Amino acid sequence: MPESESERLKKLRQRQLADRDPLVKQRQFQRDSAVKEKRMQKPFSFKKAWDDIPHSIKVPFYGLITGVLAIVILPNFWNSPYAIFAGLGITLALIIFGFITGNSLDLRDDIKKHIK
Repeated sequence: MPESESERLKKLRQRQLADRDPLVKQRQFQRDSAVKEKRMQKPFSFKKAWDDIPHSIKVPFYGLITGVLAIVILPNFWNSPYAIFAGLGITLALIIFGFITGNSLDLRDDIKKHIK
């Protein structure tokens, strides 16, 4: 019994010394700064940044661009005072459709990620 008590006290003493070791914090800081430095050395990629944006943002953006093109092009083919309003309606419909589609694509990606 005294032997196990002395072992417990030795382990306790070792733990206390390790907690007071100033080099532990210094090594942790050096490790963290090395990781940050490696991350900063990687070149910035627009493709990687665009891939990180969720589909629920990207697809409505595509709908907005297509709708703006419809607003610009539609009055050239349809001579009516309602052509711009129709283009706005098309833009709104495309944005809503894009948001629904983008959410479904994000949900699909989440399901794929959780299955793995």
